[in-house]
Amino acid sequence: MIVWINGTHGVGKTTTGAIVQKLVPDSRVLDAEKVGETLMDITPGLPATDNFQHWPPWRHLVVETARRVLDYTGGTLVMPMTVLVEQYWREISAGLAERGIPVRHFVLHADQDTLRERISAAHPVPSPFRLAYLEPYAEAARTWLHAEAEVVDTTRLTPDEAARRITSAVTG
Repeated sequence: MIVWINGTHGVGKTTTGAIVQKLVPDSRVLDAEKVGETLMDITPGLPATDNFQHWPPWRHLVVETARRVLDYTGGTLVMPMTVLVEQYWREISAGLAERGIPVRHFVLHADQDTLRERISAAHPVPSPFRLAYLEPYAEAARTWLHAEAEVVDTTRLTPDEAARRITSAVTG
C-alpha cells in the first residue's frame, strides 16, 4: 500500500510523512522528489522546464520505483509529494492501480495565511518557489484535489497530530 501525502509546498508533508512512517508498522518513506532530482542530473539536460513533474518520465518512474520497492520490501510506502496537476495525479494513480497497488491519498491543508506564515518561518528569506505554489494549490483544492483525497486540515494541528490522524485512518 501507498500512503500518499499531498498538499502544497510548506504545509508539512515531509515532516508529517516521517512521523507516519514511524507509526505505521513495516513502512518506508519514498520521496518521489528524488526521482525528479535524478532526471535533473541528466546531462545534457532534458528539455527546459520549471518543474520536473512536467517531464513524462518522472510520472512513469515514480510508479515504477514504488512498484519495485514494494515488490522488494513489501509493507507500506509513505510518499510525501505535491502533485497539483490533475492529469499528473491521474497518470500516477492509474499506473499504481494497474499494478495492483492500493493508494490512500491524503491532502494536508492549511489556510493561505497559515501557509504564508509557515513558509516565512521556515527560512530567513521566504521561498519564492514555495510561495509561487499557493495559488495553484488553492485552484487544485477548489477544482479536484480535495474531492480526490482525504483532507487533513493542519491549520491548527501539529505535524504529530496530523500524522496520528493519517495513521489512524490507514491502520483503522
